[in-house]
Amino acid sequence: MTEHVPYLVVGAGAMGLATTWQLARRGHRVLTLERFERGHSHGASHGATRNFNNAYAAPHYLDLLALARTEWDELSRTTGEPLLRLHGLVTHGDDAVVAQVHDALVERGERAEILGAGDAGRRWSGMRFAGDVLFTPDAGVVRAAAALGALERGARRLGADIRFGHRVIALEERDDGVALTIDDGERRYDVVADTAVVTSGAWTPGILPASFPLPRLTVTEESPAHFAAISPDAPWPSFNHFVDPDRGPIGNVYGMPTPGEGVKVGLHHVGPVVDPDQRTFRPVPELAAALRDYVAEWFPGLDPDSAEPISCTYTSTDSEDFVLDRRGRIVVGAGFSGHGFKFTPAVGSVLADLAADGTVRAAEAFRIR
Repeated sequence: MTEHVPYLVVGAGAMGLATTWQLARRGHRVLTLERFERGHSHGASHGATRNFNNAYAAPHYLDLLALARTEWDELSRTTGEPLLRLHGLVTHGDDAVVAQVHDALVERGERAEILGAGDAGRRWSGMRFAGDVLFTPDAGVVRAAAALGALERGARRLGADIRFGHRVIALEERDDGVALTIDDGERRYDVVADTAVVTSGAWTPGILPASFPLPRLTVTEESPAHFAAISPDAPWPSFNHFVDPDRGPIGNVYGMPTPGEGVKVGLHHVGPVVDPDQRTFRPVPELAAALRDYVAEWFPGLDPDSAEPISCTYTSTDSEDFVLDRRGRIVVGAGFSGHGFKFTPAVGSVLADLAADGTVRAAEAFRIR
């Protein structure tokens, strides 16, 4: 027997759960399907922390960030789970970028301060700086694993049906809706949805119909690591470092303190291209060595030989902008390019709006071109 639902979400990582919660908040009946079990580490949503990084200058990201802050606070209020830890963020390494972001934030009434390298080094003794340093106190981290739990609990309380271990093996848009075939490990069954939202990360291209005009998505395996602090009592902000490109394959660097695990440091978007079903879950030795050397140079407060690697995926568009758009009865949220998690409840809100109203459009930068 075929099930019929008004809204179906494919993928219950951060973005899928946020979309589910937002649709349920609007009073809609929604079914969400996730191929893996709860808490899996195959994608991009697992782990304890993500940067709540507000160092953006582009208006469409600042708009999304403002909505995200409001929605994180609302999710915390309704579920009783504190999700943001705002210990501040430092951004340095490119004085022009620092000035541009500072001006964009101040123009919107956000708190932002530019410090000299010496002042910043005295304030955060575990770090080394060169050039101007932007400090934004209303930033920090999202408690990622806690956020997934809060989104699921919040959605279920509003009546959402969320099924883990249910894999979509076929999806087709028809005149009467979006037809899906699902395998739950024991049986196959069919569902027809009036509207489907696909938020499947690295697996998105394999789920959408071949005719869907999805831009190119590249999947890479990234390997940040937690490092032990030499002085447990030293203060740590979250951080961005725009590294001189002449230094080799380091890319930009990001990180944050993660209580109980150390300070997370990652090279942004430098990992190898992978098939998400054929990952090694191990760092590339050359990149692990580059990360170790970077920590030794820039973090006097960390033990560079204490790395505990983490494996995750980036699913990136060529521009590193998100894809938030709709074609026919299918809505897609994809290409979060290693910087999407902070925006999670706002992305869910945009995708829910796209699903519920075919006339709605996301910001131009997020549309399929």
